[in-house]
Amino acid sequence: MAGDSVNLPSFHNQVRKTVTGLTTYGHGHGPHRENGEAPNERTPLVGNGSAVAGHGHSETWEFFFNTRYTPGTDNSKPWVKYPAHTWHITKATLLSSPVNILLIAVPIGIIAGQTGWDPVAVFVINFFAIIPLAAVLSFATEEISAKLGEALGGLLNATFGNAVELIVSIIALRDRQIEVVKSSMIGSILSNLLLVMGMCFFFGGIANMRDGDGHGQEQTFQTITAQTTASLMTLSAASMILPGTLFMIINDSDEGDNDDRNQIILSLSRGTAIILLLLYVLYLFFQLRTHHKLFSAESGEVRDVTQLPPEAAAANLQPGSNEGHVEEEEEEEMHMSPFSAGVVLIVTTVLVSICADYLVESIDALVERAHISRSFIGLILIPIVGNAAEHVTAVVVAIKNKMDLAMGVAIGSSIQIALFVTPFLVVLGWIMDREMDLHFETFETVSFALAVLVVIYTVQDGKSNYLEGAMLMTLYVIIALAFFVTPSQYFNTDWVVGKLSNLVGST
Repeated sequence: MAGDSVNLPSFHNQVRKTVTGLTTYGHGHGPHRENGEAPNERTPLVGNGSAVAGHGHSETWEFFFNTRYTPGTDNSKPWVKYPAHTWHITKATLLSSPVNILLIAVPIGIIAGQTGWDPVAVFVINFFAIIPLAAVLSFATEEISAKLGEALGGLLNATFGNAVELIVSIIALRDRQIEVVKSSMIGSILSNLLLVMGMCFFFGGIANMRDGDGHGQEQTFQTITAQTTASLMTLSAASMILPGTLFMIINDSDEGDNDDRNQIILSLSRGTAIILLLLYVLYLFFQLRTHHKLFSAESGEVRDVTQLPPEAAAANLQPGSNEGHVEEEEEEEMHMSPFSAGVVLIVTTVLVSICADYLVESIDALVERAHISRSFIGLILIPIVGNAAEHVTAVVVAIKNKMDLAMGVAIGSSIQIALFVTPFLVVLGWIMDREMDLHFETFETVSFALAVLVVIYTVQDGKSNYLEGAMLMTLYVIIALAFFVTPSQYFNTDWVVGKLSNLVGST
């Protein structure tokens, strides 16, 4: 059992296996490897004259649709091998997710931004362009992580898990769109805690509503994950509430001017950001090193072993009984080498940056012409861009009754945004001489605090059902509706604080 931390497949690989059903895809071929790595990979294909034994696929199908083998990659001639290998990487990337059909919007969005199309059209096209790019970014990250082991792979997934939101926010921070940056951070957390988790509970509860006897049942997940997340999210809420509360107190004072008050909030925010980043590093060490078994899906399975018949429990606990199967599944997940995945990661990051640049530039025109607030754009629209693929994945996993994996997708992203991305942007704004702080708009802060409170009460028992999912989604829709119907000027911080200060003073 000493090698458990190495032999266990990474969390994201488990999610991909659950969603795509690749654990039963072997067709008797044994482990799949990248093209050219092992001669037995293509032996049955050549011998049987078909792409997959028993399925009669032609070489044309192999060339265009088989993500594990492309004819020509094993050719000794470099002018055949390298173009074939390039096509194989491109094909595996394009076929990695159904949402990649939207990649057609990427060149259109770049052309639209470069040639000066209507700003609203530029925003919409680049909005849909970034969605599949986020999915490709996640795919490339998983491909690299599969070769790095559990600890390094988990760290890489944690770093790039919210890369799209981070890139968009950095560009918005550069353009001094501070309100959009802050709203997108709150929106990403709310989207994961309320919308994604709510959809997982709802659709998972509907699909697994009754047991074998026809009685109603609830889905279960590990309480340690929920409790740890609830504690960290409560701390994150406190770190956002305190600067706003302090601002209200000093704003009501007659001492000093606005610059002095803003400097106090900036100093508090920057110190708090550094502390949160240190806490995030400690959280990663806790999750990936010292207590990684508490956060793995396997621990949830072992927990239920006692409910199995004695023979099944003994077989399930047999040391090394599943080792070969796990290794085979992990091999099946490899579509490309880490170097090739790194190239895909770099190219995709560049494309995301370009599309995000045009997206941010068109925000002002969209606010003016569509009469929607910047807070709604940051709180609702931008999180959809970065998390759409993960949202779908989490819901599919929940429907298949893998609630630990579904909770990991929703919760992991929330923790990264709250403890890493947001504090990092505060520190980055400090470096870029931008007044990025943790003083969020009052209604955003209240919405976030209420969301964390509701989620804590919902997940603390380690069980879920479709009614709880409907409750979480309802709260998200109410918050989104509030930001949609309220124009930007009403979210002006100084105006809100002035009204609140007058109210407090009158009482």
